[in-house]
Amino acid sequence: MFPVRQPWLCKALGCYDCCVRCFGAVPYPSLVATLLCFAGMALFCGCGHEALTQTEVLVETYFARNIQDYVAMASFVKYFQYVIYGLASFFFLYGILLLAEGFYTTSAVKQTFGEFRSTTCGRCLSLTFIVVTYILAVIWLVVFAFTAIPVFFFFNMAQTCHNINILAETTPSINQHGWICMDARQYGLLPWNAMPGKACGMTLASICKTSEFHATYDLFIAAFAGAGIALLALFLYVVATTYNYAVLRFLGRKGLRC
Repeated sequence: MFPVRQPWLCKALGCYDCCVRCFGAVPYPSLVATLLCFAGMALFCGCGHEALTQTEVLVETYFARNIQDYVAMASFVKYFQYVIYGLASFFFLYGILLLAEGFYTTSAVKQTFGEFRSTTCGRCLSLTFIVVTYILAVIWLVVFAFTAIPVFFFFNMAQTCHNINILAETTPSINQHGWICMDARQYGLLPWNAMPGKACGMTLASICKTSEFHATYDLFIAAFAGAGIALLALFLYVVATTYNYAVLRFLGRKGLRC
């Protein structure tokens, strides 16, 4: 959207002044929030999708012997990956809508388009975006908290392996560290009757040395960071839309053109 509609005005102002008016009409908070939202969702969806696949492989290979033990987790991974596809599409479209709403309500655009007047419908639309974005921010805060669970699991697993390696270097007894285990059933990855369901001692230490473990750990950390970036973007959206709505209400009460 080019904020200066009259060609003769560009010639009168000059190229520099015209560019200044153009850049001044950009809703920078909404633009930054949109870029953060896209980056965060790309990290969360892409890394989360691959991390779930790698987790299924790890559990299937090292923590479960019977296919019936991890069929529920495999189904959950499959359905949640479809949810990730939907989240990526939804946030992409919603980010575009919020950016468009930012262009519509930003004070810089209102000052440029002197003939434009805010309407009751426009203010109601802005209020709707505020409410919906606030609800999404609260929901995504819960998602962000749940995203920390796999990071916590793999962090504990890495620390446990580190302790096993220290004991293996300092104690001559081979059974000294055999009681140190990591039980996947405690985290809900497997049912309680799954066998073996856990890995202990040097078996666990060997799992931590595999490339699959390190890749999955890094992917979950990236997904966790992406969820945090998306949450920050939603809070920026709330602040930007609330400010724009307040400006619309103020100018509407004053009866000014906006």
